[in-house]
Amino acid sequence: MTRVKRGNVARRRRNKILKIAKGFRGSSSTLFRTANQHALKALSASHRDRLQRRRDFRSLWITRINAAVRSQGIKYNDFLFSLRSSKMCLNRKVLAQLASRDEIAFQHVVDLMKEVE
Repeated sequence: MTRVKRGNVARRRRNKILKIAKGFRGSSSTLFRTANQHALKALSASHRDRLQRRRDFRSLWITRINAAVRSQGIKYNDFLFSLRSSKMCLNRKVLAQLASRDEIAFQHVVDLMKEVE
């Protein structure tokens, strides 16, 4: 069987992994085997945590809206139900920003919801 020289292909493959592992501490950034293990783990963790970040932000928005709505004397569930029934297209992110940054505008939204009910 003939010998296969993989110098260029193998080097590119290794350098691709080492580029991902750049900045890791110790041999994790210089030795290919450990760099490969740590890079694969880091990539899977980054994917998992991107999804987790979306979940965390959604729960934060819900908490902020709930606190702002409770101060108005309404439940969060009732507020969202009246929001949907009045065909207002405001998502939780926008409502949370209004609740935390502009209380007057959020008060107007709540007043509109009370009128609909």
